[in-house]
Amino acid sequence: MTTGKIDTTEQPWLTDYDLHLFCEGSHFRIYDKFGAHLTTQNGKTGIRFAVWAPNAANVFVIGDFNEWSSDANPMELIHQSGVWTTFVPDLAEGAIYKYAVTSRVDGSRLEKTDPIGFASEVRPKTASIVHSLDQYEWNDSKWFEEQKSFNSLQSPVSIYELHLGSWRRVPEEGNRWLTYREMADELVPYLVEMGYTHLEFLPVSEHPLDQSWGYQTLGLFAATSRFGEPEDLMFLIDKLHQAGIGVIVDWVPAHFPRDGHGLGRFDGTHVYEHADPRQGEHREWGTYVYNYGRHEVKNFLISNALFWFDKFHIDGMRVDAVASMLYLDYARKDGEWVANQYGGRENLEAVEFLRRLNEVVYAEYPHALMIAEESTAWPQVARPTYLGGLGFGLKWDMGWMNDTLKFMAHDPVYRRYHHNNLTFRGLYQFSENFVLPLSHDEVVHGKGSMLNKMPGDVWQKFANLRLLYGYQYTLPGKKLLFMGSEFGQWKEWNHDDSLDWHLLHYETHRGLQRWTKDLNHLYKDDAALHRDCEPAGFEWIDCSDSDQSVLSYIRRGENPEDMLVIAANFTPVPRLGYRIGVPERGFWREVLNSDATEYGGSGLGNFGGVWSEDQPHHARNHSLTITLPPLSIVVFKLNRED
Repeated sequence: MTTGKIDTTEQPWLTDYDLHLFCEGSHFRIYDKFGAHLTTQNGKTGIRFAVWAPNAANVFVIGDFNEWSSDANPMELIHQSGVWTTFVPDLAEGAIYKYAVTSRVDGSRLEKTDPIGFASEVRPKTASIVHSLDQYEWNDSKWFEEQKSFNSLQSPVSIYELHLGSWRRVPEEGNRWLTYREMADELVPYLVEMGYTHLEFLPVSEHPLDQSWGYQTLGLFAATSRFGEPEDLMFLIDKLHQAGIGVIVDWVPAHFPRDGHGLGRFDGTHVYEHADPRQGEHREWGTYVYNYGRHEVKNFLISNALFWFDKFHIDGMRVDAVASMLYLDYARKDGEWVANQYGGRENLEAVEFLRRLNEVVYAEYPHALMIAEESTAWPQVARPTYLGGLGFGLKWDMGWMNDTLKFMAHDPVYRRYHHNNLTFRGLYQFSENFVLPLSHDEVVHGKGSMLNKMPGDVWQKFANLRLLYGYQYTLPGKKLLFMGSEFGQWKEWNHDDSLDWHLLHYETHRGLQRWTKDLNHLYKDDAALHRDCEPAGFEWIDCSDSDQSVLSYIRRGENPEDMLVIAANFTPVPRLGYRIGVPERGFWREVLNSDATEYGGSGLGNFGGVWSEDQPHHARNHSLTITLPPLSIVVFKLNRED
């Protein structure tokens, strides 16, 4: 039985204009034309197929409907660019298929999955599945109406990074992972309770290997079948939107695996990748690199980005491994790379591609979150293209992550000698629009969990981690935390197993989770923390007290009355009678204290708040004498009612 939306037009589905746009690299919705689509032709209903294989001698559609016959359904070359098409009547959704491609270069015969297939078999099978994406009825119109007034630079963005296969599992059923729909039932209320504004999925595109976590993707247009049908992922995203949670997906245009059924040597030649291995291979990862200078490849990638916004209603993309795209010598030795036309190491074609990508996405979706994982000092990553930037909206601050974790790993007695690891960011923190990431990359490959990175005994480990999160949430920058870190996993993340939810039986872990929740809600609710990307939103009180390893600073909102004062003690020594200058007279209420007993702390604090004194300090006319608990961060807000 045929299901889904049927294209009833009798005109060619690939017009000369379509092919013209495709050849010049400006057909940004090729998924409407290529791949497998339900249609009618000459009064018959069936599936139309279209694929790009410019160096093929012939192409056939093979599948379960023709017993995988290599000559039953030939395709026709309709254009000199190498586009092949055919129509198979009486074929319905659910048909399993591949393309049998014979190379005109060496005569080799290859069986390839559809580069623009909308669904795939469950691994280890690799065939594409005919599937319409127009069946799901969305219920998130209110969300998108509200997004019209969303400005990511002036709004709280707190991201929960998640791997679908290991957030929770079902041990009673062979430790299987949850389906998309089961995730909707359990994940959505959890995120709402915890106060996150956004969820970021590790890649959800189809990929052959679980251990790659999705970063070795082959089916860029297919939601992975591991957890259900494409409509089930739509349902999950829909539920997230209805609950007020934005959705970001990891997207991987930097490389792709060499699996024989994939994009590599698609027609027996290097179509999607460079032929020269010095340009076309990431030897460190054992993968191919896209040829960003080829118009058809740019079409493919930019169309795929829009596809996830169009069809799956995502709100943003975190673009993986941008640094590997920008530098021709990335992870390559001398002689293993080719300089650009000016003799430099910059990949000019990748730069142009990234700029065009962001221009197209923001033109179609002005409120999108385009986030770069870029680990170098490449200038203006998160600046508009008309100013010479790459056009991203946000960039991961990998420098902050590395410096801060390096500092936190030191025994507190030595931290005074590494104070600059904390303060160096102040020199560049507004040079880009930053996300402060504590991501999955920091809790794998022997790096230890976030909790186990912290020095000291068990009490000190939890206190240090609460301090770290408080520091992250009160600094300028959007927030990202990987799943499990919010309650203190002891062991590293294992993609083959569930998070250790049983740890929440212990008060220490519940306290850390409660602290993360309260940080999220403070970040969401207090406008003083929303100016993450403007110098006017941040002011040091004292960044130089290295002897006592104390930092103090002010966060300010657009409204002058929106103001928080923060002080952090990075040693286990309580600082009693510690004086900090404040900008206004009055009663400064202690709104958060990481050492509170409900978070697992010792309960040392400021009895609800402190009255200011008319004693100048830190170049301000007023000051507070406060108690700084051990390994803690405290947040004060002026009570303007008193």
